[in-house]
This record gives sequence, structure tokens and C-alpha cells, in this order.
Amino acid sequence: MFDRLRRRGFDLLVRNHAEAILSVDFADETDELVTALSDYALPAAEIIGSGGGEAPATQRLRRRLSDAGWRKHTFVIETKIDGVTRESTTHEIDHVRNTARGRVALEIEWNNKDPFFDRDLENFQRLHAQAVISVGVVVTRGASLQAALPDIVADFIRQRGIDAESGLLPFGMKDRTARQRAAVATAMTRGDDFADAFTRQFVSDKFGQATTHWRKLEERIARGVGNPCPLLLIGLPAGIVAH
Repeated sequence: MFDRLRRRGFDLLVRNHAEAILSVDFADETDELVTALSDYALPAAEIIGSGGGEAPATQRLRRRLSDAGWRKHTFVIETKIDGVTRESTTHEIDHVRNTARGRVALEIEWNNKDPFFDRDLENFQRLHAQAVISVGVVVTRGASLQAALPDIVADFIRQRGIDAESGLLPFGMKDRTARQRAAVATAMTRGDDFADAFTRQFVSDKFGQATTHWRKLEERIARGVGNPCPLLLIGLPAGIVAH
């Protein structure tokens, strides 16, 4: 079912019989997801232009999933006693695929603070316990992409002969703080070229270890966060980056 993704280097982790459920009850919907991810490409320029936030390519993935029926949905769960609502909770999910056989919920965590994984997995757990969803899916930066980010950014800068932050502005780089500019300048006075100085500060600030990426997701799964909801976890590989 996921061979296309494995061949492209995607990280995949399946828990609580999710693959069996997806292959039987949601085969067509899973193919929609696999096809969208297999075709996914992330230009290196958009990593810099996003400033570490959600890249335009990620927005394109969201639109493609939405067009295929994976749409945002807010679930409202109420507890009533004698017709009076005593408790009401809401769970907003980025992408929900509704079918006659049930629902698959999906969250894309391109670059948030890593506690968002707890929120997503705990939402899946609660919704599954209420028989609202059948499977929860999380898509995030994979291990190879996280490791490759410094080389991707530095290579992009060097290939274009950029030697100052002003050279990155045409690619949509967001405004830099005085602290960030000072860190780059300090590194250059110590002998680093601009590519190394900028990359070290940029990647550390925007895609650091406390953000959403594969290792942080694995840590939650190892602790049992989200159990017993069936889960499919997908990590985007370095190979999706187009230089």
C-alpha cells in the first residue's frame, strides 16, 4: 500500500492495525493520500522564503488534499444530563476524509512547536474513543529532511552566489530580527562565509530540535501518546526538495 512512499524515502510508522484498516475500508482514500504525497515537491527557495513557517508547497499539498475531499472539520462533542449540556469540547482537524465506512483524520505538522504532536495525537485518541474516526494520520518533516536542512540551505545560497541577507529578499525571506542579523555578522567576523553563518542561525531558529519533525513524533509514539487509536505516521524525506 505504501511502497511508492517507501521507494521515495518517506518515513512510515503504523500503529494499532492502521494499515489493515486503511487497506480494507479506505483503500481508495489511502491511494488519494499516497498519490498526493508521491507527487509532492518542495523547492529549496520556499524553505528560505517561508521563514520556517508553512511553505507554499505545503499549502499546495493542503489544497490538493482538500480538492480530493480531505477537508477541514471541527468536531463538537457534548455531554448532556436531562437535556442540559454540561460539557462541550471541540476538536478542529485540518483534513478529514468522510466515507460511508467511517472517517480518516489527518494533520500536517510542517513546522510547529513539537507539543502540537501531543495535541494532534490526543485529539485522535479522544475522537477514536467516541467512534468518530477510524484512523489518525500525521505528516511531518522526516528524519532525512531534518538532517539535510543545513546542506539544503547552504547549497542554495552558494549556488546563487549570495553573500548577504539582501540577496535572499527576492526569494521571499521574511524580515530578520536584530538578534538574528547580529548572530550572522558575528559568525562572519570569526571567519565563516555568509552561507555557513546564515544557515547555522536560520536552521537553528526556524527548524530546531523543539519543532515538529520525525524524531519528536517517534518519541510521542514510544510513550504511547494517542493509543489505542490506529495511527499512520509519515515523514517527508529530503528527496522531495527540488534545488
